[in-house]
Amino acid sequence: MNPLPPEDDVTTLMACPNCDTLHRRTDVPPRVAARCVRCHSVLYRAPDLRLSRVLALTLTCLIVFAIANAFPIVEIEVQGIYTRTTLIGAAWALYREGMWLVALLVFTTTVLSPLSQLLALVHLIGPLSVGRRPYAVFHVMRAIEFCRPWGMIEVFMLGVLVSVVKLSSMASVLPGIALWAFGALTVLLAMVLSYDLRNLWLVIDHTPDADAPDASPSRTVPR
Repeated sequence: MNPLPPEDDVTTLMACPNCDTLHRRTDVPPRVAARCVRCHSVLYRAPDLRLSRVLALTLTCLIVFAIANAFPIVEIEVQGIYTRTTLIGAAWALYREGMWLVALLVFTTTVLSPLSQLLALVHLIGPLSVGRRPYAVFHVMRAIEFCRPWGMIEVFMLGVLVSVVKLSSMASVLPGIALWAFGALTVLLAMVLSYDLRNLWLVIDHTPDADAPDASPSRTVPR
C-alpha cells in the first residue's frame, strides 16, 4: 500500500480503520491482503468479482424464502387439537391480539427486511453480470445498507428452536416444511450477506452508464 496519495487523485483514497492513515487502493493478487503501512492492519483482500455465483445464491435464497413463508413452521397437537401456522400468519395473529408493535417487528425483521435485501441484490447483480449498470444504483446500495441490520432470520430460528424444545414436554410438536426451509435460508443468507458490497462498486466503476452520452460499449465488466 502507498500512503498519502497526491491530492489530484482522491477516488482511490481509503483510511485505515485502526490508525486513520490514508492509502491509495491498488489491485492485489488473489488470496493476498493489503495492510496498513503504519499499524499493519488488514485493509482489504483481493475482491471476489464472480457475480454469477452471488446471483445464483441470491436466487436460491428467494426460492427457499418463498417455501419458508408458504408452508407451516410447526404443527402442535394438544388433546387431539391440531394447530399450525405460517410466519405471516403468526404475525397476523399477534396483530389481532392487539400486539401490533410486536407483529410489526416480527414481520419487518423476518419477512420485509430479508426480502428487500434479496430483491435489491438481484436488481444490482443481474444487470451488472451482463455488463449493464442497474437503475438507481446509488439509492439501492443505500437501501441495502439500511436494511442489513434489520434482517434477523437467525434470531427467529433460535427463538423457534427454543420454543419447540419447551413445548415438546407439553404437546406433540411436529416440525413443518417451513422450519427446514428457514434452517437452509439461514445458511444461504449468511453466505450471501457475507459478500462485501464494496466489491460491487469496483464493478460499477467499470460498467458504462447506458444513459451517458460517452458510454463506450467496448468496455468490459470483470466476472
